Amino acid sequence: MRSDLAKSYGQDRLPRYTSYPTAPHFSPTIGDADYRQWLRSIPLRQPASIYLHVPFCRSMCWYCGCHTSVTKRDDPIAIYASGLRTEARLVAETIDQRLPISHIHFGGGTPTIMTPETFADLVGTLRYSYFVLPDAEIAVEIDPRTLTEPMSDAVGYCGVNRASLGVQSFDPVVQRAINRLQSFEQTAQAVERLRRAGVGRLNFDLVYGLPFQTVESCFDTVARCIELRPDRFSVFGYAHIPSFKKHQRKIDEGALPDSIERHLQSETIAEALIEAGYVRIGLDHYALPDDNLAVAKREGRLRRNFQGYTDDSADSLIGLGASAIGRMPQGFVQNVVTTRDYFARIAEDRLATAKGYAFTSDDRFRADIIERIMCDMAVDLPQIARLHGRDPDAAIVDRSRLESLIADGAVTMTGDLVSVRDGAEFLVRSVASAFDAHLARSAATHSRAV
Repeated sequence: MRSDLAKSYGQDRLPRYTSYPTAPHFSPTIGDADYRQWLRSIPLRQPASIYLHVPFCRSMCWYCGCHTSVTKRDDPIAIYASGLRTEARLVAETIDQRLPISHIHFGGGTPTIMTPETFADLVGTLRYSYFVLPDAEIAVEIDPRTLTEPMSDAVGYCGVNRASLGVQSFDPVVQRAINRLQSFEQTAQAVERLRRAGVGRLNFDLVYGLPFQTVESCFDTVARCIELRPDRFSVFGYAHIPSFKKHQRKIDEGALPDSIERHLQSETIAEALIEAGYVRIGLDHYALPDDNLAVAKREGRLRRNFQGYTDDSADSLIGLGASAIGRMPQGFVQNVVTTRDYFARIAEDRLATAKGYAFTSDDRFRADIIERIMCDMAVDLPQIARLHGRDPDAAIVDRSRLESLIADGAVTMTGDLVSVRDGAEFLVRSVASAFDAHLARSAATHSRAV
C-alpha cells in the first residue's frame, strides 16, 4: 500500500455519506402534501425514530457547520420549543396512529440551553403524542460549558439515557482559534453530573484538522478524554467551507493543517483509542466492546444516518424543528431553515417541509451499497444486486477511481467483493464515491476526503 495515500486522495471533495443521495440534491418539488402521504403510509405498529433540531447556542464556535444562531436570552428558546411541541402534535395527527418510537435524538445547536421546565414539557409532549417504547434510546447533544446541575437532573428525570458531549480539543491555542474555551475540569464536571443523574451512556465528540492543531495536542486531548471513560467517541475531520458558513472566515486558513498532517492527527487519535480498548467503528466512531454500536458492528447490523453510525433499525426518521431532515421509506424531507419561516408554517397548521427527495430504484440500490461500504468496509455487489434485481456490473459509476484505489493498495476486489484494506479506512469515502451516481453535480459543496 502506498505511503502517500493521504496526499494523493486528501484534496478530493466528497460527501460523508450520512445519506444517499446527499442534501444538495434535495428539491422543493417535494413538499407538505408528499410528506403527509408518506407519513400516513407508515405501517401500523412499526417503530420510528425522532430527531429534534434546536438551533440555538450561547456563543458561536467558528468551526461549526450546523444551522444554529446565538442568543443570550431564554425567551426565544422557550418560544421555539413551543413550536416543536406544535409540530410534534401536527405530525402525530397526520400519521393517524400512536406511532411507536425507538430512538429520540436532540441535536443542534445546544439543546440543553433550554430551561429544565421547557425541556421536560417538550419530552412530555413527545410521550403524549407518540408511544415512546420502554427501551427507547433518548439521546441529547451537550455543550459541557453551559450544562447546569438542574438541567443534568432534568435530562435524567426525563429518561435521557445517552448524552453526546462536545470536546473537540483541550489545547488552549486551538480553543482560542475556534472561539471555544473549554477546560478539562468543565468537561469532567459535566460527566459527573450526568452520571449522577442516571445518564449512563456517554459519547465524546473530537475534531482534528483545526487551526494550530498538532499531532501532539490531539494525543494529549484524547488521553485526557480516556480518563473519563466515555462509551463512545466520534472523531470528525474539520470541514472548512467558508463559502457555506460565513463565520468560518474568522479561522486563519494558513493555520489549517494539510492532508498529510490531518491524516496523522486522525490516526494518532485512532491508535490511542484502540490501545485503550475501544473498537473502531467504520470511518470515525469508536466504542467500548459492550456498547450497542460495537455489538451492532459484530452482528452486521450497523447503520448510518444523519447522526453518523447507529444501531437504529427504524425505516422512518421524523425530523422536527427548523432545518431538520427526516427520512421515510419513500425519500427524504427537510424543513424550512429559518426559525421565522418555521413559525409561519406551524402557525398555519402546515407541516414545515420545504424540500426533499423521492428515491428511485437506482438510488435504493446505490444507497445499500454505500451504506455497507461505510459500515463494514466491504460490500458484496452480487448479493445487493440480487436484492434489488439489478446487474452488479452496473454498480460501479467511477471505475477509474476504484481501479486507482486498487492499484494503490487501498482496496481489494475479489470477484465482485470490494474490501477496504486495513490501514486504509480513512479512504472509505473515496471508495464509496465510486458508486455515487450524483457526485459529479455536487462535489464542490462537500468537505475534503482526508
